Amino acid sequence: MRTLTHSALIHKLFKTGNPMGVREYSNSYAGNSFAWAVSRRISVLLLVVMFICSGSVSDRVYAQDSARSVLSKIFSSRTPANEKIPTNNGDASQTTSKSRKNSKNALPVPQELPCNEKIPGYLERNGMTLEDLFQGEDDIEPIEIERSIDFTPLPDGFDALDSELDPFKTSLTNTRDTFRIDVHDYCPPCTGYVTSNFGFRKWRHHNGIDLKVFRGDTIFCAFDGVVRIRRYDRRGYGYFVVVRHTNGLETIYGHMSKFLVQLGDSVKVGTPLGMGGSTGRSTGYHLHFEIRYMGNPLNPNDVIDFETHKVKNSTLLISASNFEYKKEIEKIRYWTVRKGDTLGRISKKTGVSISRLCKLNGITRKTTLRIGRRIRYT
Repeated sequence: MRTLTHSALIHKLFKTGNPMGVREYSNSYAGNSFAWAVSRRISVLLLVVMFICSGSVSDRVYAQDSARSVLSKIFSSRTPANEKIPTNNGDASQTTSKSRKNSKNALPVPQELPCNEKIPGYLERNGMTLEDLFQGEDDIEPIEIERSIDFTPLPDGFDALDSELDPFKTSLTNTRDTFRIDVHDYCPPCTGYVTSNFGFRKWRHHNGIDLKVFRGDTIFCAFDGVVRIRRYDRRGYGYFVVVRHTNGLETIYGHMSKFLVQLGDSVKVGTPLGMGGSTGRSTGYHLHFEIRYMGNPLNPNDVIDFETHKVKNSTLLISASNFEYKKEIEKIRYWTVRKGDTLGRISKKTGVSISRLCKLNGITRKTTLRIGRRIRYT
């Protein structure tokens, strides 16, 4: 029985028409030869596209086959997903992975892989799967590992952010040393006026100074250094950056609206760090600017004249006198609110009047005390 080649098959389809069986419905096109011609050409084109996408079936198509039988052979000729097509080197003995697994003539597995050859490459070169490597190894048992982690619970009131901002955990209130810091190449982060100064602000200590900015103002790096922290703190600094400088200081830039540097970037004096904003715990557009030495906040007014935005001296001398304010902070005591606590109960336990508690914490007698909140009582 004579078979058709690719070109003969396509010629037959275009010559005879009716590839999709439209001849049975030719009566419906009587009087409309244009519609009949369009339908014929579209159906022929669709069949040819499916024929090309489905691979060669010319060895199974005969001259007397109808278009419908050709279409069924095209769909039945698709290669299964798990079947490997024989390569061009004449090796047509490759079978599916399933038949190879059940075959008794499976490729032998060497005890050791060739030098410098990885398992995936070996499997691909030999036409094997990972399961073939473990045939006959039914005696392998999984190893069970008991894991245990010992840890010390974090103390009450532990603040991960404060711990990261002050990794040294060293108090300099009683130091007898004097440290000399070169600050001659200082660049002001911005040139706005002071909106809130360093020191106690109501019931909490303000560790930096707030400078007026507008949204989108560029914030510059004060000294050469490396970006140590780049983060968002929704309850405090907002978008903020910490830069560790080569002169030993660290500076913090808070409440920004956008970052312009990445974590670990080496930055020069005057490098743009971000843009001004009012993110985090903020009531208006400003820059929160801190200067720290070994994790201890310094009063920026001891270093910079914020009217001229220039350093007061090219060399900064740091001693215990710069941290006298911390002695006052250390006198402060807090009560952590627990379940059932009220202002009356806290007042009775601490010996401090309710009015004094309200004044120290900026609250009223009707303020709701949430569990975990710290109430200052000294």
